[in-house]
Formats: sequence, structure tokens, C-alpha cells
Amino acid sequence: MTKKPLLVMVLAALVVGLAVGVSYQDFGNAEVETPDSPPIENNASVAFEGDQAYVGLYEEVAGSVVAIRVDPEGEELGGIGSGFVYSDDGHVVTNQHVVGGEETVSLRFLEGEWSEATVIGTDAYTDLAVLEAEEVPEYAQPLPVADQHPRRGAPIAALGNPQGLEGSISAGIVAGLNRSMPAPNDFTIPDTVQIDTAVAQGISGGPITTLDGEVVGVTTRGQQSIGFGVSSTLVNRVVPELVAEGEIEHAHMGISSLEVTPDIAEANDLDRPRGVMVVEVIDGRPSEGILQGVRDVEETPPVGGDIILRFDGVTVNSHEELSRVLMTQVEPGDTVEIDLIRDGEETTVELTLGARPPP
Repeated sequence: MTKKPLLVMVLAALVVGLAVGVSYQDFGNAEVETPDSPPIENNASVAFEGDQAYVGLYEEVAGSVVAIRVDPEGEELGGIGSGFVYSDDGHVVTNQHVVGGEETVSLRFLEGEWSEATVIGTDAYTDLAVLEAEEVPEYAQPLPVADQHPRRGAPIAALGNPQGLEGSISAGIVAGLNRSMPAPNDFTIPDTVQIDTAVAQGISGGPITTLDGEVVGVTTRGQQSIGFGVSSTLVNRVVPELVAEGEIEHAHMGISSLEVTPDIAEANDLDRPRGVMVVEVIDGRPSEGILQGVRDVEETPPVGGDIILRFDGVTVNSHEELSRVLMTQVEPGDTVEIDLIRDGEETTVELTLGARPPP
């Protein structure tokens, strides 16, 4: 059986440096979804224990979680989602796909208060958005955002408004880290947190917190008993820019690539499988003339492409690692060193990164 169709499918889905978010709205059907601004000081560091852990957590943070209602003009149906209070200035964080292209949305707080909110910044590549509420109840205090990933197996809670039911909390654990989450537009969001909690429609944009009330992720998608959230690392990197500028640019290489498997390593005379192979360099993008793709994209296994071993000092052995470094460690205009294998020899090249094109 030929491997060419498989290779073509993989290449279509793995365009490194083009991690993109979800650009749809949560409409009012019953479809079930699949699912780190500097930390803000508040009273949410509570660290409850025992059988009262989730009870105490809910009582401490639920007032900071909001329900979001989107009422677009025209014949489109409205949508629902969740968010959380991020700052004392009335900023609320949610998903980009919850607000879509709307300029204003409605917020409902835990005790029933309503407020209009302006969408002041969105980023489809991380599925994050920032709102500015006209009014925020005094009890709706900002939630602190963690400055590092949680540990695998750590207990967490996902809060939000599943199916429009307000004041909900689901218990779970951190099932995985540094995941690349598939998005409907064939790209991925890197550095997501995987949880073992189902994510129903309406909870998107709500916080995933530790038991001491720190936000470690923003729920974005889920299916069955698996959920994903945009990591606190990305929240800390993206949200301040959205508050200040309304948008953010992400670093971009302009290549497609494959992880080096045993058969690719053997075909390219490598001592062992390691690194990520450059399959194609996109014309007119930053890597043109710097990196080298395979001789024939239809050849299986592919031969001749640069094997990236380290990127900006970070060892990379997967798309997740390379995408994560691009999203969280570097910016457009940065010149980075790339250690690679070319024609059987290790060498180092410098690459000046560009800005990722619009999604």
C-alpha cells in the first residue's frame, strides 16, 4: 500500500508556524464541544483541602465567572459562552470563537446582573478575546493567572455555563500538557492544556483553575470526556497585547514539516530518529533561501530536507515543541539560530522571523 496519500494528508495539516484558533460561534444547538498579563493579585489564593476543596473553590471564584450572550444583527442566530474577570479595569477574557466578529456582547454575572461589554481585542491564532464591561459587580474580583504550567495529574476545576446553565463547576485533573489542539480550519493551537472534563456548549471561554483559584487555562473545545484549554502561558503573552493594541502578531517561519520517524531517519542516513524535517519552504516567506526542503515532496519516505534539531536553543523533536517555541518564546523580527542537519552534516543557520499572515 502506497504511503503517498498519507504523506499528503499529514503535510496539509502540519504547516509549522501557522497555528490558528477557532473562528466560529457557539450557536444555540446541542452539539458538544471538545476542549498563562501578569498574574493579578486578589483574594483567590485559598488552597482548600479534603472533601470541601471544590465547595470552597466554587464559593471563592464563581462570582468572577460570567455568562456571555452574543446577539448578532440580521438573521444569524445568537450564541452563548463563558468568560472570567481579568482585571480591575473591567476586562473579561473569553474565546475568540465565542464573540466571533461582534463588537459588543452582553454579560450576566452570578447574581443576575447584566452588563454590556465591548470587544476590544481578539486573536484567532490562540482563540482568545478580551472584553471591556461597562459595569462589574463588586464581588466579581479578577482571577489570578498562573505564571507556569500545572503538573500532570494535578486536580483542576472548569467553571462556566454549560448549555446556558449558570454557576456550574466540573472537577477533573490535568491529563496532558503542551498539546496541539486541532482547529476546524486545518491548523492548530499549540501549548494547550488537556483535561479529563467534558466541555459542553456554553462553557467555552470559562476558566480552568487549580484548587487555589489560579487560572491555568481558558476552556476552548472538547469532546466526550476530553477537554482542552488555552494555556496560562499564552494568556500571559497574548491578553496584555490585546488590551493595549487590540491585536497581536505571532512569529512565522513559512515551512511545512514532518517529524523524523525511523523510516525517514533510515532514508536520510541518520544515526537515529530525531528532529523535525523541513519538507517545503513556502515562496516569499522568511525561510526562503535559508532553509532547504526535500528533493521531491511526493517521494516516500522524503529525502533531502533540513533536519531541525534545535530552534533558538530549544531541542525540538515534534511539531508541538516547534510550534510552542514559535508561539511563546519568539516574536516577529527576532533573528534566531537553528541547529540542523543538511546533507548529512550538522550546521547552524540564522533566520529572521516574519509575522504570521492573517488567518
